[in-house]
Amino acid sequence: MKQFLIVGMDTFGHILCRKLAETKCEIMIADRNPDKLDDLLNVVDSAKCGDCTNEDVLRSYGIPDFDVCFVCVGGHFQESLQISSLLKELGAKKVITKAANEIQAKFLLRNGADQIIYPENDIAERIATRESNDRIFDAVELGGDYAIYELEPHKRWIGHTLKELNFRAKYKLIVVAVKNEHGEIDLPHANYKFQAGHHMLVVGRPEDVQDY
Repeated sequence: MKQFLIVGMDTFGHILCRKLAETKCEIMIADRNPDKLDDLLNVVDSAKCGDCTNEDVLRSYGIPDFDVCFVCVGGHFQESLQISSLLKELGAKKVITKAANEIQAKFLLRNGADQIIYPENDIAERIATRESNDRIFDAVELGGDYAIYELEPHKRWIGHTLKELNFRAKYKLIVVAVKNEHGEIDLPHANYKFQAGHHMLVVGRPEDVQDY
C-alpha cells in the first residue's frame, strides 16, 4: 500500500486527497490552517497542522516513508519552492508540485520537484479540445505530442471492421478501447465492427485527430 503526503489543502489539495482516498492508500495531509483539515479527517490516516516551510516541522513527518509528496500550496510560489526543496533535502522519494506557469515550473524542477502539475492548464486544454470538435468527447495528455481521445466514429464506418478500414495506417490513430452506450469498456480486436452508439478511445496526435 502506497503512502502519500499532501501539503497544502486548498481546493486542489482537497480534490486530490479525496481521489487518493478512493484507492485505499495511506494519506497524511498538512496545512498551517486547521480549518482546511477538518472535513478530511474521516478519509485520511493522519492530519498535521503546522508551517511546512519550517524544516523541523517537515522532518517530524518522517518524509522518507512516503512514496510521493505532493505540494499543493495555492497562490504562494515562494512557499511551494521552499517546501519542495526541503522535502527533497529530507529524503523524499518523489516530489510532485503544483505550478501556475512554465517559469514557476523551471524554478521548482531545479529546486526539489521531480514532476510538475498544472491543474488549471490541464482542465483548460481538455475543455478546448472537447469543444473544438463535436466528435471529441474527452482528451487526456500523455506527454510529448500524444494524448488519449474519446471519439465518436463516423457513420460511414458503422458495420466495418478495423481491419477492413485499415484504420491505424489510414488515420494514424491506435484504437485501444471501445466504450458502449452503457459506458462499459472493451478491448477491440482487428475484426471489431464499429457500432452506432459506441465511442472509441484512441491514442494519437492532435493534428491526426482533427483530420480524422
